[in-house]
Amino acid sequence: MRESLFNLLREECEGANVLDLFAGTGALGIEALSRGAKHATFVENQRGALSVLRENLAALDLAGRSTIVAEDALHHFAPGAKFDVVFLDPPYGIETARAALGLAARSAAQNGIVALESNAKEPELDAPAGFMVWKSRRYGGTRITLYRKESE
Repeated sequence: MRESLFNLLREECEGANVLDLFAGTGALGIEALSRGAKHATFVENQRGALSVLRENLAALDLAGRSTIVAEDALHHFAPGAKFDVVFLDPPYGIETARAALGLAARSAAQNGIVALESNAKEPELDAPAGFMVWKSRRYGGTRITLYRKESE
């Protein structure tokens, strides 16, 4: 799934400031860093996942290009912080995805992208205000939707 997501994004990560909400062990943010992202912010609140995330960043010598925020992703919002690419792989179904998409939209920079991974059996979420559905693909039971912030 990760390879499919990054094939959709193509060069969008190059030089980007990325946010990985519900980061888990950091796979999406780390992949973005490996594809040329400038900096990644990881938001995760589960102790076990945080421990593995820290180990992964240290092992790959990426700690200097990353920030870890040990909070619940649905309650993380840094006023003024804007990200070129925001990754969302929220647990718990469509309502969590809807709430996370609204949060991610507020964190996206001008022309920013929000990448949402969701259950393909659930309806695709409408684009937040000021965004458009840029790309959407189904891969078995998973849907990847890329929302792009429209010019103001």
